[in-house]
Order: sequence, then C-alpha cells, then structure tokens
Amino acid sequence: MGAGPVIKGLRQLFATPLEPRQEDLEQQLRLTSAALMVEIMVVDRHLDEQELQHIESLLKQQFLLNDEEIDELLQLTKTEVNRATSLYQYTRLINNHYDARAKARLIENLWRVAFADQQLDKYEEGLIRQIAELLYVPHKDFIQAKQRALGKPIS
Repeated sequence: MGAGPVIKGLRQLFATPLEPRQEDLEQQLRLTSAALMVEIMVVDRHLDEQELQHIESLLKQQFLLNDEEIDELLQLTKTEVNRATSLYQYTRLINNHYDARAKARLIENLWRVAFADQQLDKYEEGLIRQIAELLYVPHKDFIQAKQRALGKPIS
C-alpha cells in the first residue's frame, strides 16, 4: 500500500528547503500544526484511549483531516518523534506564515493535547515550552495559553 496524501504532503514538506507553492501552503500549515500536536501526544510514551480520542477530535475540528489522514499522521509522527531536526522543520514554516495570534492559538492547542489525559507529563510541558521558544511566543502568551487550555480565568 502506497503512502497517502498526508504522508506524501509531509515528506514533500521536509524534502525541500524551498517555500511551498501558495496552493499547497494552507494544507502544509495544517499538517505541520497537526504534526506538532501529535508530537505532544506521543512524547510521554504513554497513549491512553481518552488522549487518542481527544487528539483525533482536535485534528478533525481544527485541521479538517479525515480518519485516514489522522491515522497516517499518527503513524508518521510516532516514527519521527525522536528526530532532532523535526521541531525546526515544523516551526520554520509556522514562523514564516503564522502571526502572533495564530502561534498563541497553536500553543493553546498543544496544551489541550497535553491535558487530554488529565496528567501533565514533564516531557509534554518541556516540549511545549521548546516549541513556544522556537515560535518566539512570549512567556506571557505561553502562560495565558496554558490557562485557557485549563479553562482558568486569565488575570
């Protein structure tokens, strides 16, 4: 069985240092953001059913991915999670095309994924912090995103 559209899209994204064509940009931004969410999900090496259902729901709602695309993305990201260059590859495209507000929303979604299983693992928190730094998200926005994800009022 050949690679599906998600896998092909991600392979293409990481195979070339050039900016994507405009018609592919939106899809690649969705896939990149979704891949970061999956990275958070698998970093603690513990995946329970509740967490999996939550991430699938977020991926469907936020990125308009279908079940097959989600399955492909989960499989690819699980094999890529230990590659040192992957965060830069993901964040490079986001930095070039997301404004500050979109980056803060992405960080909030990463927190939602981390809290999906009701346990915040130190590796999840560390990876979100690293992604926020690579995206140049100010610490105040990082904390506010965490509070919103927890449903707490922001002071």
